[in-house]
Amino acid sequence: MKRLLTVAALVAAGSLIAIQGAAADDAAMIKSAESAAPPAVASGATIHAMDEKGAMRTLREGTNGFWCMPDNPATPGPDPMCGDANSMEWAMAWIEKKEPPKGKVGFMYMLAGGTDGSNTDPYATKPEPGNNWVETGPHVMIVNATDMMQGYPTDPKPDTSKPYVMWAGTPYAHLMIPVK
Repeated sequence: MKRLLTVAALVAAGSLIAIQGAAADDAAMIKSAESAAPPAVASGATIHAMDEKGAMRTLREGTNGFWCMPDNPATPGPDPMCGDANSMEWAMAWIEKKEPPKGKVGFMYMLAGGTDGSNTDPYATKPEPGNNWVETGPHVMIVNATDMMQGYPTDPKPDTSKPYVMWAGTPYAHLMIPVK
């Protein structure tokens, strides 16, 4: 009986450690996610995290209509992001390779910077000849406003220190606006 109680205690302790570890991981992910936007936005945002299979889970419910996601450790640089509800619809359309919602302009923050990516291919995963890989610092984005981006540079190799259009000519074209 004593051995059974010891085993039960060890299992319970292991479960508690796993739960505490998950809570610590969640706290770190929330902190990462909040780094993407000004505190006034991030502190009231819903925090979502995506697992390795692409499934989303909510780490914290929000109160202000914004959402944030932590840095993706699988990417080469920092990429936590926050946005409004319209930008989430746009992002989900991009992820699912669907048409973005009509008439819903969105706003996103990436104040910790953005993972390097292709400026011309929304689905490129690494630098390759011709996919125009760019490095981005802290920035904000206006998404799903294709008709409103006239006059902004659409060059495949943009000057990322100035506003420019990323993924020009695709349904996912969006305005990148560097900030300090």
